[in-house]
Amino acid sequence: MNISYKWLKDYIDFELDAEELSSVLTSVGLETGGVEEVETIKGGLRGLVIGKVLTCEAHPDSDHLHVTTVDLGDGQATQIVCGAPNVAAGQTVVVATVGTKLYDGDKEFQIKKSKIRGVESFGMICAEDEIGVGTSHDGIIVIEEEVAPGTPAAEYYHVESDYVLEVDLTPNRVDAASHYGVARDLSAWLGCHAKASAPHRPSVEAFRTDVAEGGIKVRVENTEACPRYTGVTIKGVTVKESPDWLKERLLAIGMRPINNIVDVTNYILLGLGQPLHCFDCDKIAGGEIVVKNCAEGTPFTTLDGVERKLSDKDLMICNADEPMCIAGVFGGLDSGVTESTTSVFIESAYFNPTSVRKTARRHGLQTDSSFRYERGCDPNCNIYMLKLAALMIKELAGGEITGEVVDIYPNPVEPATVEFSYDRCNALVGKEIPHETIDSILKSLEIEITAREGNTLTLKVPTYRVDVTRECDVIEDILRIYGYNNVELTDTLHSSLSFKTLTDSAEDLRHRIADQLTGQGFNEILNNSLTAESYYADLETYPLGKCVRLLNPLSNDLSVMRQTLMFGGLESLAHNINRKAADLKMYEFGNVYFFNPEAESTAEAPLAPYSEGQRLALWLTGATRAGNWNKTAEQSSVYDLRAYVEMVLQRAGIGGKQLSMTVMPGDDLYAASIAISTRSGKELGRMGIVSKKVLKKFDIRQEVFYAELDWMAVVKLSLKHTVNYTLLPKTLPVRRDLALLLDKNVTMEEVEKTVRESERKLLRDITLFDVYEGKNLPEGKKSYAIAITLQDDEKTLQDKQIEAVMNKVTTNLQKKLGAELR
Repeated sequence: MNISYKWLKDYIDFELDAEELSSVLTSVGLETGGVEEVETIKGGLRGLVIGKVLTCEAHPDSDHLHVTTVDLGDGQATQIVCGAPNVAAGQTVVVATVGTKLYDGDKEFQIKKSKIRGVESFGMICAEDEIGVGTSHDGIIVIEEEVAPGTPAAEYYHVESDYVLEVDLTPNRVDAASHYGVARDLSAWLGCHAKASAPHRPSVEAFRTDVAEGGIKVRVENTEACPRYTGVTIKGVTVKESPDWLKERLLAIGMRPINNIVDVTNYILLGLGQPLHCFDCDKIAGGEIVVKNCAEGTPFTTLDGVERKLSDKDLMICNADEPMCIAGVFGGLDSGVTESTTSVFIESAYFNPTSVRKTARRHGLQTDSSFRYERGCDPNCNIYMLKLAALMIKELAGGEITGEVVDIYPNPVEPATVEFSYDRCNALVGKEIPHETIDSILKSLEIEITAREGNTLTLKVPTYRVDVTRECDVIEDILRIYGYNNVELTDTLHSSLSFKTLTDSAEDLRHRIADQLTGQGFNEILNNSLTAESYYADLETYPLGKCVRLLNPLSNDLSVMRQTLMFGGLESLAHNINRKAADLKMYEFGNVYFFNPEAESTAEAPLAPYSEGQRLALWLTGATRAGNWNKTAEQSSVYDLRAYVEMVLQRAGIGGKQLSMTVMPGDDLYAASIAISTRSGKELGRMGIVSKKVLKKFDIRQEVFYAELDWMAVVKLSLKHTVNYTLLPKTLPVRRDLALLLDKNVTMEEVEKTVRESERKLLRDITLFDVYEGKNLPEGKKSYAIAITLQDDEKTLQDKQIEAVMNKVTTNLQKKLGAELR
């Protein structure tokens, strides 16, 4: 939010310069991001002076140019060639001297000594549009009054610089979303620092009704969404350009002036914080305004020319025939003020913040009005703001206030009451603030003390402070005005330590796994649970129909809740790859959400169609090890991913003997994948190579390997796991290698399963250490070299025992898998 230094001074007197003001506002909780000097006229008219035309002769080599001499107050006659048809001797004019910079929008050009058709010229006599004081280019500026030659043009036109402070408002401080709101906080700070200065705003005592009858009537059908609606009619107005002072105020903070009627509403919005809206009375069919909800799907064209389909939950300002404005959000294209408007109806209302917020989100709109309404405006300032707007419009546009002020306010909002204790305040702040100081700060914040009993006060909070509802809110206000820097640190610091025994809880396991992955070079990421529904279009694995949809999405990219962590991680990968960081290892713990369209909501189980799960996801792409002069970089592979997945499961107590890995065909997510489960059939997750079709959505052109584990399934198995400690065996293990000729469709998973079924007691491990496919092998065959480790913890294995086990293993491999020994 931009605050004008000069505009702020309209509401409060202070001696601080712009930088000091910035520091003070930051100290009271209105953090200022920067201070910028601005000029009402670009360039500040520097280098332009008032001159007197002494002579004016026709140019000897032109039928439209004139050669003039001009007194610029320096005692010399300066020769200037001028092409304006209205230039004449004796005129008082504005001259841009040599070296002056003039501006045309963002373009800049400098006045130089020049020779025009053989005649030297030492400056330029200016028109209005050339120096930014008007739009006319019919001729040069001719000043009628007597002005001494050499007078700076900036002095004549009263050009003054201003300073704009960029205030970063926190969402709860809507009371400070105006110049007057900032002035209130500044006044409280000044009062606490012996520089008292009360804020002041324009009086509305002059407000009178000029004509008793003939005003627009109002009917409010939805008082829940519109607790208060006020308005007044002014007839006989003239719509025209606003005066310079008003345009300068708006331009200083980046608001484009429109006309005197609309500019008044913007002036009050930005100056005093109350959104207003003006309707052309001739466009209010039936002479009545109706505040109501329209039928679902009603078309409505807003000021930006966009036709929108209304929801039956949108509160609308309507006439007898059609809607005219989305209440508190955006006006309609055909009901606003134009140059032909002669009568206006001014609206000053209080709309329900929740209603405005939902409507604005539903239509993807964010306006200055909705920003304030959805955070909570003051319902008890409407009449004052309405009268002020009416008086300003009468002053700037003429007209007569017609009919009585409309005020529909069936359930007035009362100020909040808060119990406050001096003792609790001092305990929370950590310093004893004198009671008199606290009372003074409360008064400066317009928080009234209605009762006092010992060290306890009963406070009445003004209705514009929607963020102050509890004692701690009041204490925060006191502290920010008193000054955080005035609370000194003590010489001693007291602390207490507590000891917690680690258990095998889900949270502890999560920390252990996170530490392990981080130690392996992974980076943890955290993505939004909301995602784009376009990711799920045409998916069979995660159909769009099973997405949990948002009723009021912030945007199309955040319209559904994720069913998988894959897409959020791919967004993160793409972001990094686009910044030349292509070698990545990432993991994420996150929730996923599902909607079952076949389940029905009931009174007993309203959320029956919805479910939620927790996942652990791993992404791997690029090189796992950087290359150097002696060795090329090693690229990631699905085998690297499998090793990391097995490492995670091993850390959770789920060892290789419990796991089953099943190769799956490609689908809409994976080019190839492996289903991970326990040998008892419990599904744990899936890992594989992300399909190129999916990667294309993210503009990723390198292979990505992805694994997603059902975290709660892993946790449940882990909690059942117990760690047993035993002595190291006194016997040595025995290793036997087998070279097997197998069909290409036989997996290592099947080989391992067959070996384990052949010998359960003595088998300790089975590993694959070589795979060969190619020459010297029959077509459709491959060779696996496996190592089998046997051990008896009690006694040394004899050759006969080993031979018997190996015979049994080879026999089963031959029978079940058709294996041949090589």
